[in-house]
Amino acid sequence: MKAELEALRERVARLERGSSPAGGERFSTGSRAIDAALGGGLVRGALHEVFAEGMADEPAAAAFAIMLALRASDAKPIVWVRQDFVGLEMGEIYAPGLVELGLSPDRLILVRARDGPAVLRAGEEAARCPPLGAVLVEPWGNPKTLDLVATRRLALAAARADLPVLMVRAGGTPTSSAAASRWRVRSAPSRQMEADAPGHPCFVADLLRDRAGAAGRGWTVEWNRDRLAFTDIPIADISGSDISGNGAALPGRVVSAAAGGPDHPAEERRAG
Repeated sequence: MKAELEALRERVARLERGSSPAGGERFSTGSRAIDAALGGGLVRGALHEVFAEGMADEPAAAAFAIMLALRASDAKPIVWVRQDFVGLEMGEIYAPGLVELGLSPDRLILVRARDGPAVLRAGEEAARCPPLGAVLVEPWGNPKTLDLVATRRLALAAARADLPVLMVRAGGTPTSSAAASRWRVRSAPSRQMEADAPGHPCFVADLLRDRAGAAGRGWTVEWNRDRLAFTDIPIADISGSDISGNGAALPGRVVSAAAGGPDHPAEERRAG
């Protein structure tokens, strides 16, 4: 028992130093600027947090997390653990919106949970399944059980299975966490396309925390559904916009996946 405790302590220490048991394997975001700053992309077997800049940007934050899951999952199933209250506040998941982002509902396993503790339990259980491509965890606000210990458990589960756990912090504020990275996301104007066709979803993504040391920078990127990749947008291409430049140091509207439409996941069960 003592040896097992020591091994667990060492594993936690490695995570806190930013070196996961997966040896730091990373997945590319598609954005050259972001990948260069992160040393090749985001750590695969780790916990990553995504916050919205404001309530109006909650759909953008959820979409950003879905896009990261698509980049990491290699066509494998994606589990999305969502607290019921998020649906009441932000709208239910809208299958056509997922398709617009490039995610077939057939790949999505939606797990509904009644409260924050149930979300964390179901998320940790899902994160222990290596056949999955990614796990999204979406509690509402700042539940008391979402503390450093709980996020360490999620981070360890992600590291053991070598799959990313992406926590969408709907209605939440940053707290102590074992997350390898923390993002703040807001929507940005899309670039104009030929014949006035709808532009690609565009985001401003600020990296608030990164264990590799790249925090404090922001990028403007758009999502290419056909390539399932983020691409960089030169700031000059978005005139009159109040946005951060690619890689710029931080100072002191997209297709919504939750658009209040019908719920059509491939598989659904209730947790808790």
